[in-house]
Amino acid sequence: MINGHIKIGSSLSGVLKNSLALPFVMLSTFIMPVQAHDILPAPVQTSAILFKHATIHTAVDGVKADSDLLIEDGNIMAIGKELVAPEATVYDASGKHIYPGLIALDTSLGLVEVEMMRPSNDSHEVGEINPQLEALTAFNPDSEIIPTVRVNGISHAQIVPRGESLAGQSALVSLDSWTVEEAIVPTQTAFHLYWPRLKPLPSDTKKREEQRKDYQDRVSQISDAFTDGYRYYLAHKAETKSKLDMRWQSMLPLYRGEAQLFVHANTQKQIEEAAALAKRYQFKLIIVGGYDAWRLAELLNEIEAKVIYTRTLSLPMRKDEPIEMSFKIPALLKQAQVPFALGFSSDWNSRNLPLAAGQTVAYGLSREDALKSITLDAAKILGVEDMGAIAVGYRANLVISGGDILDPMVTKIEKVYIDGRDVDLNNRQQQLYQKYLKR
Repeated sequence: MINGHIKIGSSLSGVLKNSLALPFVMLSTFIMPVQAHDILPAPVQTSAILFKHATIHTAVDGVKADSDLLIEDGNIMAIGKELVAPEATVYDASGKHIYPGLIALDTSLGLVEVEMMRPSNDSHEVGEINPQLEALTAFNPDSEIIPTVRVNGISHAQIVPRGESLAGQSALVSLDSWTVEEAIVPTQTAFHLYWPRLKPLPSDTKKREEQRKDYQDRVSQISDAFTDGYRYYLAHKAETKSKLDMRWQSMLPLYRGEAQLFVHANTQKQIEEAAALAKRYQFKLIIVGGYDAWRLAELLNEIEAKVIYTRTLSLPMRKDEPIEMSFKIPALLKQAQVPFALGFSSDWNSRNLPLAAGQTVAYGLSREDALKSITLDAAKILGVEDMGAIAVGYRANLVISGGDILDPMVTKIEKVYIDGRDVDLNNRQQQLYQKYLKR
């Protein structure tokens, strides 16, 4: 934000929402045209669909073999054997698997088109204390990347602003829509704070002290920001505030307990300091990253914190740790009874979310818990109660596949339904494959 202006990049949709809250809105001049795919969003479901004889992975009530599933008006209406629906279109799902649509957490989908080209990267904003900024205003529902991700069974994504400190607010979006407004899925307000990290200290005494001071200064800046926000909240509550400050005004739901604070932190020191901040103000805390979270299970459970673990396919953070350490942490979190979900901090690479979940199965997590970590548990962390599972009353977000969705070698995804709408799985990569196949 520069002089009260917001820079909005990939999408103009949704800007009106912020223009009501901020004094000025500036639309950036593009150096390159916005990339947009030519795949039509699916029409609204108009007739019921009855899937027959499928293996249904409910994520809430186990696996139901040779079962039927009825969806209508975008919702799941019935699950069972030998269901009858005379007006429904029948889909023979014999030998097929039906899963809930996957939810990708901590992504920059629709915010980034080409990572190395600044005009197409709208995941960051200038300044360090920007709680009032909303990633949704820069979301591009026509991004070429989105169809390449949903073909892997991902129906929804949490789009998250990036930054050095208090970066702004995230949103949950559908990955098939005409506009930003159509894409939005209502969730609790979510603020994102990137906790500073104290890097390995050098041997030089002077440089070591400089590094420690820099770290402490950054932590103090965060503390001061939340103190100022709390004072503003008290003044607002007492109706004595002298002027409107959009930064602290946006944070009122956080102090009222109506929003969640997502703190991006991996090391034990970072997580302990983030937990202390949340405890001081009674914030609802979500740790994103969470590499050392299992070591602090007692602390996190005490304040009812949750974790979005994002390092499943990463190397260990420390040289003296086993090479498989990153793979084992979800199972360790489960053993420690810390509520968690899996995320994949990326844009195009978030397509590997089911692979990451599958990797955890090989290192101690049950197959059912691995599926829940990218469906039901992900929805619960965001405060959404009707997504992430195949159950009566839930949204009809479904993936039809020929094999195990957690194993990319055998998955063979055939259909993706979002709110009962049959989504076109064509994408730029498949188009290029077909093009050069005929060369």
